[in-house]
Amino acid sequence: MNKQPNLTLYIIAKNEAHRITPCILSTRGLADEVIVVDSGSTDQTVQVCKDLGAQVYLREFDGFANQKNFALSKASGKWALNLDADERLSPALKDEIMQVIQNTKTAGYYLPFCNYFLGKKMRFSGLNKEKHLRLVQTAQAKYIGGLVHEGLEVNGPLATLKNPVNHFSYDTIEAYFTKLNTYTSLAARQLHQNGKKFCLLKVLFTLPFEFIKRYIIKLGILDGMRGLLWATFSTYYVSVKYAKLWQLEQEEK
Repeated sequence: MNKQPNLTLYIIAKNEAHRITPCILSTRGLADEVIVVDSGSTDQTVQVCKDLGAQVYLREFDGFANQKNFALSKASGKWALNLDADERLSPALKDEIMQVIQNTKTAGYYLPFCNYFLGKKMRFSGLNKEKHLRLVQTAQAKYIGGLVHEGLEVNGPLATLKNPVNHFSYDTIEAYFTKLNTYTSLAARQLHQNGKKFCLLKVLFTLPFEFIKRYIIKLGILDGMRGLLWATFSTYYVSVKYAKLWQLEQEEK
């Protein structure tokens, strides 16, 4: 009789063949089930994941919350751990998770993040204090939200772990702008669906504040050139998101 998995790793992915292997391997010895929900990869993502022993499901993308809820529905582990393809458990975090999942009184855990940008760890820029709710008791969790910015509702007490997930977000500037185009389109559609209207005055105030927040208030200036780029790119992200919202409104006229 097969033993029920204690922890399921689940990943939603598209065209991640070049970096999903280290993600999955970082959970070896911890995750005894791996679920990958693929939304139409044209590279070798599906085969790479299968070769690593993952169960792969093909599902058209209809929002991050829906994709992740589908993944959770396929997870048979008592605990579920969500990672993106560019994220890896640090060895210390893996050991810590092994210990805490013995505690059934806690329903979920926030994981600290150590973010890398263009190959180097970001010490400031608002990226040094990130934590995300990624480890949950499967039966107690459900995602809410739309196309982007999904939230995770957990029925029960939460806690925060000490050791980090290593997040290798963008190795190149080209990679950043490729993802920016996808995410800003989804974000603009979500705003439009929620009835939000483009306001030029709001954008004029928001853009300089976004840069000041990232570069000055959150000390991006101390991250050198990468801090300047992160603040600039984050501001550009906001501008493109609102430009696409404006475009959607123009198309309806």
